[in-house]
Amino acid sequence: MRYRELGRSGLSVSEIGYGAWGIGESSWVGATEDESVRALHRAIDLGVNFIDTARGYGESERIVGRVVRERAGDEVRVATKVPPMNRMWPAPGGLDPAETFPGEHIRTSLETSLRTSGLDHFDVLQFHVWNDDWLGRGDWLETIAELKHEGKIRLFGVSINDHQPETALELVRSGAVDTVQVIYNIFDQAPADELLPACEEHGVGVIVRVALDEGGLTGRITAGTTFPEGDWRNRYFRDDRPAQVEQRVAAIVADLGIAADEIAEHALRFVLSSPAVSTVIPGMRTVRNVERNTALSDGRPLTADQLAVLAKHRWQRNFYS
Repeated sequence: MRYRELGRSGLSVSEIGYGAWGIGESSWVGATEDESVRALHRAIDLGVNFIDTARGYGESERIVGRVVRERAGDEVRVATKVPPMNRMWPAPGGLDPAETFPGEHIRTSLETSLRTSGLDHFDVLQFHVWNDDWLGRGDWLETIAELKHEGKIRLFGVSINDHQPETALELVRSGAVDTVQVIYNIFDQAPADELLPACEEHGVGVIVRVALDEGGLTGRITAGTTFPEGDWRNRYFRDDRPAQVEQRVAAIVADLGIAADEIAEHALRFVLSSPAVSTVIPGMRTVRNVERNTALSDGRPLTADQLAVLAKHRWQRNFYS
């Protein structure tokens, strides 16, 4: 496992982190706690030292906390998230921060996360949505400073609205944030336009989510693909979307001259090819997922020619809507 600095924080994190939404047994159908625990332990065995969870991920905080406490001798960084008080995802413009992240709500959510996980602090506390309208307003920044002073959190970050990297540019440039979490993948390359350069300039750590497009960039989504009842991916990949994805992935595979089952590897290597990226957090619900993804932290980024090919495969769309 190779490691990168998390912005200006002084913390070193594994290139391959652990996205723990899927193990929460809520929106993703098929996870079991026993297998999730085994997968988390295997990830730590293989050098993963960064795990991303959230208050809104079902049982995820509890399961992550259990494993981290069992691995007390290993230095594992854990990030969690505070949901917006108004429960609105994504965060539209025009809202007052008193509606979304008032100080008391931030503190209450964090205390709940600490109790649930059994941990005494989180390395990163993130707002689960963000809008630059909130800069200079409300008491959220003072509350974050207090929580850092109390030792309950080390760093402050935000999870940027889906496919809207421009909505956090002012925050990055303000110096008020330590990390940002953003969707960045072969399809959505927009963060490379302004956000990633700004993060490099201002020393902000970058946590990349959805590097595999919720499974779209694994090659396993084809026309007619469905998921178990209750799995949120039935909405994400509804109607003719699986067919669209299959066609787009086939074009990438053909242009790169790779085998169809190599697309996930190239998708993760695409993300890690950016020096601005601190860690990528693919969702991993099984030991097999862990072993396959962690093997890619081998110092072999994509070539300039491969990146030039992939630059032509940007696809502007929002399947969350």
